[in-house]
Amino acid sequence: MSSLQTASSRTPGDTGIIGKTLFYILLVLGALVSIFPFYWMFVIATNDRGAVFHIPPMLSIGGEFLNNFQRVLERTDFFRALLNSLFVSSMVTVSVVFFCTLAGYAFAKYDFPLKNALFYFVIATLFVPTQLSVLPTYIIMAKLHWIDTYKALIVPAMVNAFGIFWMRQYISTAVHSELIESGRIDGGGHFRIFWSIAVPVITPAMATLGILNFMNVWNDFFWPLVVLKNSEHFTIQIALQQLFSNRDGLDYGMIMSATFTATLPLLIVFLLFSRWVIAGLTSGAIKS
Repeated sequence: MSSLQTASSRTPGDTGIIGKTLFYILLVLGALVSIFPFYWMFVIATNDRGAVFHIPPMLSIGGEFLNNFQRVLERTDFFRALLNSLFVSSMVTVSVVFFCTLAGYAFAKYDFPLKNALFYFVIATLFVPTQLSVLPTYIIMAKLHWIDTYKALIVPAMVNAFGIFWMRQYISTAVHSELIESGRIDGGGHFRIFWSIAVPVITPAMATLGILNFMNVWNDFFWPLVVLKNSEHFTIQIALQQLFSNRDGLDYGMIMSATFTATLPLLIVFLLFSRWVIAGLTSGAIKS
């Protein structure tokens, strides 16, 4: 009887506080699980090469990071590869966001012959494995004399089907046709309407596409390995792969120090674009 009275005496506010507390506990646990691999990578990067085999796993930060990273610099031109990846990833991301946004806007808000057929064709290319396009793309790059150049990495990736699909779906619901019509009545041209009316509204989608594309290009290993020959043009993933060729066994401290340093630009870009996404959600042509 007393337990029933206790349960009945709880107010809806108490139940809400308990639910929020459990929710935040789960969020904290999820964050810890997500962060732990990065922390453990840093732990191994700051200890000697045998720390990775330590049982139980070593969780304390050591003082060998600079020594480990010094061996990285002796084995490969790490910072040059880092700048190469930063340049290629930035150029590809800017072009993909711009061209895919334009294409998605056209598919979403304009009527033209064979519109649906063209869009379905774009979607169909998503089902084609990337590996099947490597040989014809390589032949084209060779005919253009672009092998072992940054153009071979940038130009084929300047637009992609996923980006067009993503932007088209977002623009279809986020940009109201009434806004476009009012822009036309005010005398705005097609690009002026796109830039002044559509872009402020679709900033969150553009930022998300930018994050995904930057990470994809940064982590790409296969295509740069195929087209790049000169070590001065190597991207960061090829530079990291060179660290695995060691006759004396793998130096995990050295490898993890390089991997941790190569991950930092991704984290910085993610944080910057995440803030942009939040800003885009609270601004634009449509106010809730």
